Amino acid sequence: EIIGCGYAVALTSGTSALHMAIKLAGNRIYGKKEKALEGKKVFCSDLTFCASVNPVVYEGGEPVFIDCEQDTWNMSPEALEKAFQLYPDVKIVILVHLYGTPARMDEIRKVTDKYGAVIVEDAAEALGAAYKGRMAGSLGDYSVISFNGNKIITGSSGGMFLTDKPEDADRVRKWSTQSKETAPWYQHEEMGYNYRMSNVVAGVIRGQLLHLDEHISQKRRIFERYKEGLKDLPIKMNEADSDMNANHWLSCMLINPKAMCHQNRTETTVEYEKESGKTCPTEILEALTKLNAEGRSIWKPMHMQPIYSDNEFVMADGSKKSSAIGYDESELTDVGADIFSRGICLPSDIKMTQQQQDRIIETVSACFE
Repeated sequence: EIIGCGYAVALTSGTSALHMAIKLAGNRIYGKKEKALEGKKVFCSDLTFCASVNPVVYEGGEPVFIDCEQDTWNMSPEALEKAFQLYPDVKIVILVHLYGTPARMDEIRKVTDKYGAVIVEDAAEALGAAYKGRMAGSLGDYSVISFNGNKIITGSSGGMFLTDKPEDADRVRKWSTQSKETAPWYQHEEMGYNYRMSNVVAGVIRGQLLHLDEHISQKRRIFERYKEGLKDLPIKMNEADSDMNANHWLSCMLINPKAMCHQNRTETTVEYEKESGKTCPTEILEALTKLNAEGRSIWKPMHMQPIYSDNEFVMADGSKKSSAIGYDESELTDVGADIFSRGICLPSDIKMTQQQQDRIIETVSACFE
């Protein structure tokens, strides 16, 4: 009812919901019951968490990562067009609404319609957000939300598959309950999964859903206080444009290139050199930790992850591999790597008091001194 779709199937997690959506899309398109994507390429958002991508591999597919755009940090329509020019036979695009900001759906849909592809919409972080008046979770051919412990509405776990097609809901519901056939005994004719949401988790979520609008209002107030409190610093907040009614699940910021001190990251470690008037994500996160306030790095792009380092990655200029990371935005082509390099997720919990947020703003500001 909140999202405006016809049917919903409650599952154990957003990841399990994505697995079911991807399996269903592959089953519908390629006609395979098992390993529905075996040998097939799938276009995936690059700047995201691995849960958006791993189910492709569960089903035997090969993720091809699509770079993001500077404004929304979501999948670049231009990069997606370049990817289809390289691989016109791809039929599935997995699109993520990052940090609660919807992607440019009209532009993305124009590209997918041109090539006859479907969209699996990962709205895990975007419950309550909207694009041109339509709710996230109703914008894809197959859609998913999450109720994980860190989400804007939570049951400590849980996820949901969303659709307007009753046959799709029935198929996912069957798969998620071990594919039991209609019989007076346990009869199984295809692979099933133990993905059904528990009644306890469902009860918690039903109680929390009553407070969705309140939570979104609190998240937006947190974002606006950061925006006002940090306005004199050389940073940019993750602000949506007029078409996008973000839920501001996480308030994030980018340090301007010329205000970045030198930061060196390996796969698992990071070092930086303090410079007067400059800072970097590592210094700010260390300062926040001293306050017992939790910040995070921006998602590390999938094409930079060791597990997916051999997979192809397409940028808006049509390049198929990552460019070197620099600090002059006018020269960058690898947008996701740059956002990872300069970006920070600020503490955004709705239990944070205004006084606590003021201390965070003061701490972040001090890092630029």
